[in-house]
Amino acid sequence: MREWGRIGCIGFGGPPTHIKLLRDLCVERKGWLDAREFEDAIAACNLLPGPASTQLAIFCGWRVRGRLGAVMGGAAFILPGLLVILALAALFLSGTPSRWVIGSGAGAGAAVPAVAVQAGTTLLIASRRNLSRTAAQTRWLVYLVAGGAAAATVGPWLVVVLLGGGTVELATQSAQRDDGKIRSLAAVSLLATSAAGGGVLLPLSWVALKVGALAYGGGFVIIPLMQADTVDHYHWMSGADFLHAVALGQVTPGPVTHTVAVVGYAAAGLGGGLLASTVAFAPSFAFILLGARHFDRLRGNWRARAFLDGAGPAAIGAILGSAIPLAGAISLPWQYAVLAGAAVVLLLLRQSAVVTLIAAGAVGAIIAVAGGPLPT
Repeated sequence: MREWGRIGCIGFGGPPTHIKLLRDLCVERKGWLDAREFEDAIAACNLLPGPASTQLAIFCGWRVRGRLGAVMGGAAFILPGLLVILALAALFLSGTPSRWVIGSGAGAGAAVPAVAVQAGTTLLIASRRNLSRTAAQTRWLVYLVAGGAAAATVGPWLVVVLLGGGTVELATQSAQRDDGKIRSLAAVSLLATSAAGGGVLLPLSWVALKVGALAYGGGFVIIPLMQADTVDHYHWMSGADFLHAVALGQVTPGPVTHTVAVVGYAAAGLGGGLLASTVAFAPSFAFILLGARHFDRLRGNWRARAFLDGAGPAAIGAILGSAIPLAGAISLPWQYAVLAGAAVVLLLLRQSAVVTLIAAGAVGAIIAVAGGPLPT
């Protein structure tokens, strides 16, 4: 599993980088999978909730060494980035960080809303291309707007909007297939989000579970799923600290889902970070261990695709909508200037989000060292 660990260490840049590295290893160099099987695995993982590139890494491990390979490969892929981000969380969330640390976090955090818009826009274009019929386009727009509005206003209930979009689309396509006869749908029961009787660990586990089991539409959708709970509802972090967490999740290797470790650290220290990560990644392991042999059927399952046809655009809208409260956490004039610069670099010049965040952090550190104002 050394190769999975290597990918976990050098996998900067999100899912496109992870997929390329896994393909180079499993298809080109070792020949463990043929090209068609690898492409089918990508398609199947994209139909599952949660971090698709992590699920692909687990699947490749399963394909090579069975269940043990899945567990060991997935752990090797996840752990390097997790260790790095927990160390950075300790640095940024310590009681008395130095000025340059605060400044670099404030600078990188200021660029995060632009990263959200870039991520949402990229997914938006790809999703829009898959539509052909006018009725489908109208529903797609409704799901998109609903997800954006929910992320911007009623964040803790975003998961209901995502599930609702998928359920409505599944019912609609079922009705079309059955000439008006709508099939019965299994009800989805949501865990209680109340902290009563569970201290901080119960709500933290729920937030992490939403990240791992109910996130559709790409890694960045975890941000609106966590934001309102973390900042407004449970008050584990300030808005500025949450921006730091998102930036750390982007600039460290491995999946963006590592952001949840920073949230867990803020809520309950190192144990909270480990708990949140374990809960968030557990569904990915379960999906592969229990369902990998059924991937061919999943890829051809119209019900899975129909659900994603509704949940997907709602998730994209949520990513775009999350930019509003993220920008609301910015408080200083120089941070707005950094945000404007990041928007130009990301949206017009189409540069890397990782490089942009590192540059924004460097600007913030320089301003801090020079004696400029810092967020309180």
